[in-house]
Amino acid sequence: MNTKNIELVAAPRPPHFVGDGFRVHNFIPSGFRLDMQRMDPFILMDYNSKFYFPPSQKPKGVGVHPHRGFETVTIAYQGKVAHHDSSGGGGVISEGGVQWMTAASGVLHKEYHEEEFSKNGGDFQMVQLWVNLPAKDKMSKPKYQALNHQDLAKVSLPDKGGVVEVIAGEYQGTKGPASTFTKIHMMNARLQKGGKANFSFPAHYNSCLLVVEGSVTVNDSEAVPTDHFVLFENEGEDFTVSAPENAVVLILSGEPINEPIAAQGPFVMNSREELNQAIADYNMGKFGYLED
Repeated sequence: MNTKNIELVAAPRPPHFVGDGFRVHNFIPSGFRLDMQRMDPFILMDYNSKFYFPPSQKPKGVGVHPHRGFETVTIAYQGKVAHHDSSGGGGVISEGGVQWMTAASGVLHKEYHEEEFSKNGGDFQMVQLWVNLPAKDKMSKPKYQALNHQDLAKVSLPDKGGVVEVIAGEYQGTKGPASTFTKIHMMNARLQKGGKANFSFPAHYNSCLLVVEGSVTVNDSEAVPTDHFVLFENEGEDFTVSAPENAVVLILSGEPINEPIAAQGPFVMNSREELNQAIADYNMGKFGYLED
């Protein structure tokens, strides 16, 4: 076994609100070892750890805002989110579901707690990722992928140890339904107590995991508690995740794009000039129209 060792275990940073509906811990970018270039193509990770929202007649969330140059991926663990964008994409995701929005050349979008969830209140838990696009695809046409829990590919683990749900890429030859622009593996390991999953990704891929529920042991040696993030070294290919208790773990691995990254607010391009153009295009209304 060509082991991929741990480079860093990160505790959740103090939470902050995005809009009034997402109480998040920011893992990417955060600090010199978790910056956009090091984690590319995963250039942002905001984690809404389990948080109770009381009933509200007005859905909480984030109002209309623009994006260009990348994709937003929202994974729901608890609660429901409604999404709408100016390219016509939209829908509701609930527990186990994923919404994958390719902003690319530019969209306006908004995200709110789904109406019934808002009225009833409840525990809310989500991950939002920004996935970078290569320069040749940054100005491609926007698109939207709605992946319900039943759409995900599922691989049962040995000895009734749980299941790996594949969103993108593949696990042990089983491919996930999401289409991607670069080589990305994205999956949830839902482990039963005593369960164990083996993973193998190319050494040069940027690989990490987030413990969403329970706690796990990585490579039979490192105990990682709930809401903690693990970054792996870019050496070796194989690692194991075992569960001393029931656990849910988000696993990510992607081939770095290795292009310059120029980021400002909701835009991620390759140069300052392209950022200036994105801002100008947004101000001129070229991202379409979306009612707040």
